[in-house]
Amino acid sequence: MSGESCDEVKAREKMYASIINQLQNDGYMAIAKTLTSQVKPVNPCQPSDKLFDIFCQSTEQMEKNAIAKAATYVPGTGIDLEFDTEPQILAPQAASYETCYVTSHKAPCRAAAFSKNGSYIATGSLDTSIKVLDVDRMLAKSTSPADLSTGENQQGDHPVIRTLYDHTDEVTCLDFHPLQQIIVSGSRDFTVKIFDYSKSTAKRSIKCINEVSRIRSVCLNPTGDFLLVGTHLPVLRIYDLETSSCFVSSNPADQHKDAINSLAYSPRGNLFASGSKDGTIKVWDGRSCKNVHQYSQAHKGEHVTSVTFSRNGKYILSGGKDSIARLWDIAVPGRPIQEYTGAELSGKQDHRTQAVFNHTEDYVLFPNENTISMCCWCSRTGERKQLLSLGHQAPARRIAHSPTAPAFITCSEDHRARFWYKKQGSE
Repeated sequence: MSGESCDEVKAREKMYASIINQLQNDGYMAIAKTLTSQVKPVNPCQPSDKLFDIFCQSTEQMEKNAIAKAATYVPGTGIDLEFDTEPQILAPQAASYETCYVTSHKAPCRAAAFSKNGSYIATGSLDTSIKVLDVDRMLAKSTSPADLSTGENQQGDHPVIRTLYDHTDEVTCLDFHPLQQIIVSGSRDFTVKIFDYSKSTAKRSIKCINEVSRIRSVCLNPTGDFLLVGTHLPVLRIYDLETSSCFVSSNPADQHKDAINSLAYSPRGNLFASGSKDGTIKVWDGRSCKNVHQYSQAHKGEHVTSVTFSRNGKYILSGGKDSIARLWDIAVPGRPIQEYTGAELSGKQDHRTQAVFNHTEDYVLFPNENTISMCCWCSRTGERKQLLSLGHQAPARRIAHSPTAPAFITCSEDHRARFWYKKQGSE
């Protein structure tokens, strides 16, 4: 082609030769013959799969680069009560979200997680399966109401890109690796499984960690090197993901007194938190694995059902069976600095319902299993916002919000997982 250097011309000739080799290898002899007559390669072409191998390697590397780049992106500044005066809130309230896609398991759906870049969602069920869904594909399927119910049977760009089977009992918890296409799952079958979902043929786990009790919570640290595991027993475990070596605190008094319901790492990984059936929230040193602080009776003696750190690592948001979400300042031990009330008026929760931030941390969301609705509060003031009816036929047992976009997923006893999104221009 005009304007190209000699090196570029040679590179282009090699590219055409590789295309011809690949076509011959794949059995497209007529197309290969036509292309050969057009480009007239210098050397004879032989069937080869080299071009496909190069494509696979480059695609895998591009996906890894995209995941690594997206993992460092966080929208907005997040909540910071020390400096927030009158922040401008542009994020949508929960009541403005719409159901964009529905997927069904064969039994109650009880686990969900977003990938760190917000591109994928994993759901887990009592039917022992794990589904991996592509967010962009779900949004593409939501162009008409009919797609919500018929999407499962359509061909082409199916939103469910993987279905993983390797547990023998309920999948109770899930987490995505921050940098690789890896999913970690915990189950009532006493195992933690590690799945590589980068390959379209993936079905079984690539690694298994055997525990001594049912798994209730898992959480990877920000680099993906270490894994927290909470079980029906009170002792918190930390695993080296590469060697599967297990570590626990050297001080038995550090441990909880009952099952561990929820685990979370701070964004920098210097701390992690645990919430338990014993009603306490414990904060741990990320290096020594020693308990550095705890909030006793965090939910008036009720089970602590969820813990999560704010983006700046200053605060912990917790949920409990008392149906009240609370915000705790790590630097000020004692009472919570904010309570999100109102859901308790319809009664206490029976299940381990989660309190979560939205993607900008302007709002706190909490699914009320008694009314099957989503409660929403301003994270800074605690002002209660309009409820969102979730449309499930049974309680929503799990919620996960996207870290990068106005989207969340709810998992219910009605076997369904609903993907919610705030479309631009919708009211």
